[in-house]
Amino acid sequence: MSRQEPYDYRRFSIAERDRRWKAVRTVMARDGIEVIIAPPNPGNSTDWQADARYLSHCGGGADASIGCVFPLNDEPTVVATSAVRWGPRVQEWVQDGRDVNRHYGRAMAERLNELKVDGKRIGICGLSGGTRTPEGTIMHGTYESIVNAVPHSEIVNATDLLQEVRCVKSQEEIDVLQDSVTLIEHGYDAEVEWAAKPGVRDYEVWAAAMYAMFSRGSEMSVHFNWIADNPPTRTLTRPQQKVLRDGDIIVNEMEASVIGYRGQQTRPVAVRTCDPIYLDLMEFHGEMYSRLLEFVRPGVTLGQALQKTREIGDQLCPRTGPLAGGNARFVCHGRGLGDDAPLATNDEAVKRFSDWTFPENGVFIIKPTVSTGNGQTIGWGDTCRITPKGAVRMGKSAHGMLVAR
Repeated sequence: MSRQEPYDYRRFSIAERDRRWKAVRTVMARDGIEVIIAPPNPGNSTDWQADARYLSHCGGGADASIGCVFPLNDEPTVVATSAVRWGPRVQEWVQDGRDVNRHYGRAMAERLNELKVDGKRIGICGLSGGTRTPEGTIMHGTYESIVNAVPHSEIVNATDLLQEVRCVKSQEEIDVLQDSVTLIEHGYDAEVEWAAKPGVRDYEVWAAAMYAMFSRGSEMSVHFNWIADNPPTRTLTRPQQKVLRDGDIIVNEMEASVIGYRGQQTRPVAVRTCDPIYLDLMEFHGEMYSRLLEFVRPGVTLGQALQKTREIGDQLCPRTGPLAGGNARFVCHGRGLGDDAPLATNDEAVKRFSDWTFPENGVFIIKPTVSTGNGQTIGWGDTCRITPKGAVRMGKSAHGMLVAR
């Protein structure tokens, strides 16, 4: 029987596989880890399963649960409810794919026994400490099956180890993130077109933006937050049913996914008219943003970026008029197979990552906010790559408030 042709999915190369596996195994050897377990958990737009997909090139789609056993000196194994979905017609990185009928922990325990690693140091991704998962992501039953199989092993958290490797992007990763950003800008074009229509409902505008990305090749699952209001407030988890009113401002975090890699943009859209205060705020933001991107270079810490944003805001904010007393606040998190480190969205996260340093060829959504002294706030952000000359925007659209007319 002749070999069947592969399904028509975009793939990373074998060279990319070898680069990743070498980088991960170098850090495993440094830390004395014999095996890494990347458990299944497709939650939070598949963010919580990113390590398994990063190691195996298996996964994709909103509800594809896969886990990976990644040894230091042997071939990796993928466990899945239907491993045929991740066979050679889909990917060519991993040869050992096992159907497990949702008994992921039991199957990974069997693989550990085959590897004879009881008594060796074993790392589990997702025990704790992800960017948004202080309590971890591994399911209790899965964890129990693993630890019972290796009662003499030291179990350690491998979350930060994978983040260390994943944070620096290869050219192949940067290329797919660039394609993701291009899809997002098509989404914003559609959002502006539909927001201008009289009588249009909030969810119709949302659907048009999503269609513009998915009809051009984005895969599920993607994160989005969305609010249409005047004044704009904190984003919600989904659009409303309401008919949009003149002066509403749509604030969202829009993503598209290419092989699971998700860029992000935050570009407010005013519906037909815009309160001048937000136009003034956006002009202030643009001046601050360009200076901030020049500052964020390899070796800069998150704490330094936070402080620099405040300083630039204090320098640029008018002393009189409607913006008097305003400020600027740094907001940032990693982009890649979900939510890479660091996280600068709340006080707990900022404290944890304060000494974290931006690496060359790291990719991040940098989306600071600016505020008036009276509390009106707006943000704007783009996916950016870190270079020795500063952070470089990957989007092509001009900075500023989008007004749908």
